Amino acid sequence: MASSSSPIETSSGSSLNAATSSNVVGMNDLLIVGPGVLGRIIAKMWQQEFPGSKILGQTMSTDHHSELAELGIVPFLKGSPLSDKVPYVIFCAPPSRTEDYPGDVRIAGSNWNGEGSFLFTSSTAPYDKYDNDWCYEDSPVVPLGRSPRTDVLLKAENVALEAGGCVLRLAGLYKEDRGAHTYWLAKGIVDARPDHILNLIHYEDAASLSIAIMKKRLRSRIFVGCDNHPLSRQEIMDCGNRCGKFNKKFEAFIGTDGPLGKKMNNSKTREEIGWEPKYPSFPAFLGLED
Repeated sequence: MASSSSPIETSSGSSLNAATSSNVVGMNDLLIVGPGVLGRIIAKMWQQEFPGSKILGQTMSTDHHSELAELGIVPFLKGSPLSDKVPYVIFCAPPSRTEDYPGDVRIAGSNWNGEGSFLFTSSTAPYDKYDNDWCYEDSPVVPLGRSPRTDVLLKAENVALEAGGCVLRLAGLYKEDRGAHTYWLAKGIVDARPDHILNLIHYEDAASLSIAIMKKRLRSRIFVGCDNHPLSRQEIMDCGNRCGKFNKKFEAFIGTDGPLGKKMNNSKTREEIGWEPKYPSFPAFLGLED
């Protein structure tokens, strides 16, 4: 894009052009679309990996621009044109706050200069498996047209793949104060079946895997992010009750029907990317024996 674009005003009053247009795009500059919990961890790790690189953060509102600036992220609003394309783009925004998710991914791809890597973080939800059995990177996905939830993800993935980007299908993200376990703990009693299998990955591990994939500079590939330690809902909450880190106890799952889950395995991703998680399982994260 031409550097003559009008300056983009951040909430602090400084312009994005002033921050990014030294007329030189750094070889490791990164655009994070949706710098939320995951995006901010990626930014911190990227700064450690590539000191001096610029990190831009595209947001839906100016609500958190001052926080992002303090973290070394140059924030700008969705819809504001970048003065220059960047070599690395990662899309971390959820589909819940937009009417055209695939279109948003297409715009993100248009800000990529094609040199480093473009990565779309998706979900393992599209895998067509509901019997608590094993599922892999190349397992079948839900056909388009069956489910609006998976349709929007698959269409967005296809946009990224057609642009030469890669897709990382992430399992359930968690950290101590965020994830399915905190939601269920707050409710105490949950109307869901206890034997439904879930797959997890810690936010830090999702971030480190995202960066490892981007550094490979691959094109149009699909990867999976999980800890290879699937657990039932009941096992997850039993771990929470045993670990002593939470100030209340989970009571019970009382559901008896509904679909089962899947057991994700990402051994192919690990081998190709050369990655292992810091937290090999939810019990290990909580300091419990597996």
